[in-house]
Amino acid sequence: MKIIIAGAGEVGFHLAKLLSYESQEITLIDISKDSLSYADNHLDIRVIKGDATSIAVLKEARVATSDLVIAVTASETTNITVCVLAKQLGSKKNIARISNTEFITHKDEVDFTGFGIDELISPEALAAKEIALLLKQSAFKETYQFEDGALTMVSLKLTRTALFVGKSVKEAAELFSKIHFVPIAIQRFGTQFTIIPRGDTQFKEKDTVVFITSSNGGEELCRMTGKANTPIKDVMILGGSKIGYKTSRDLSEHNFNVKLVEKNREVAFDLADQLPNVLVINGDGRNVELLEEENIEDMDAFIAVTGNSETNIMSCLVAKSKGVPKTIALVENMDYFELSQSIGIDTLINKKLLAANNIFRYIRKGEVVAMTKLNNMNAELLEFRVKPVSQICNKQIKDVAFPRSAIIGGVIRDGKGIIALGDFKIQANDYVVVCCLPRSIKQVEKLFL
Repeated sequence: MKIIIAGAGEVGFHLAKLLSYESQEITLIDISKDSLSYADNHLDIRVIKGDATSIAVLKEARVATSDLVIAVTASETTNITVCVLAKQLGSKKNIARISNTEFITHKDEVDFTGFGIDELISPEALAAKEIALLLKQSAFKETYQFEDGALTMVSLKLTRTALFVGKSVKEAAELFSKIHFVPIAIQRFGTQFTIIPRGDTQFKEKDTVVFITSSNGGEELCRMTGKANTPIKDVMILGGSKIGYKTSRDLSEHNFNVKLVEKNREVAFDLADQLPNVLVINGDGRNVELLEEENIEDMDAFIAVTGNSETNIMSCLVAKSKGVPKTIALVENMDYFELSQSIGIDTLINKKLLAANNIFRYIRKGEVVAMTKLNNMNAELLEFRVKPVSQICNKQIKDVAFPRSAIIGGVIRDGKGIIALGDFKIQANDYVVVCCLPRSIKQVEKLFL
């Protein structure tokens, strides 16, 4: 695919890096010479210095023959303008990064596609949504919903008391035949290898296992692994950023008791005016005495979303030491994900990764409805809509030539999630959730074309 990315900031560079690994034809546009020089020296892509809202610059980037334009500059207005111009100049699809989430809330009332924007993304809104879901599924370190929760992906580390530790997948399935979850990826403790489980794959203590669950599957999984979905009511949020504001607003609207700690006095007062149902505290969240004064030990969850990754990590560690059951830290450095298991923070989230996941489904072939990359694992979760002409249509799963490095996690039919086994017959208009390693993606895509 020919892809143009406007904006070489953190999101734009991360997207360019991921896409260049997949041998896509990438052109990166930015007005900053330094940002482009770094990208040019580290990635196999084409760079253009200039204003992405310039028609001449877009023509130089060969926008007329582009398959996708992704506008992710720091300016919402610039991104919208780039998409409008690109569509007029011949681009097939356009995605704009926005900060005003009203655009997403009211997209059914405003015809954004009519003037050239096929998709609106807000990394901050995606992060806030991810945090809300993690609080709902408090027992798990990672979670993702398909079709409003018809199927849900959850991730956890197995302890010695988990009922299926020491058993193979096949043995576990025979012992617990009426369960509503299935393992789709395993990472052995102390390794970076991702295993797509087969019948003879054995569950081991300290494995990080990713499951797909249907209705009630999460509760069953908790009971069998000794985890508990502890109800979360009292939440402390560190940082009055866009993510902190949106998370505080959304949680308070759903009857959570929220304390928001913001260091900047002026920002804190503005937030207090905008969030009448949130207790806003002006203070430095790195100050342990302040956290103790605000009864951090009584919190059910602590969420650190300042602009500094190290501050977020350290404050979450303090919260954990005070007995807070659930901690979530926003980080910019992807390398920190590898440390999350050893340092004791429950979940790390990253805006770049969330934005990339949202955009990547446009890169995949077949009718991809949703997609997410598994944190700290070399695997992707893809949701395909089955067409009447798809190779997989009207076949039982056991009869499909599926690569060994891929697995069907579940099927959504008529809005209901199903854990589909080998004798399940795939039909047209089913939504099929597949987990696969990168080497098998092309082979899987062909089954759904």
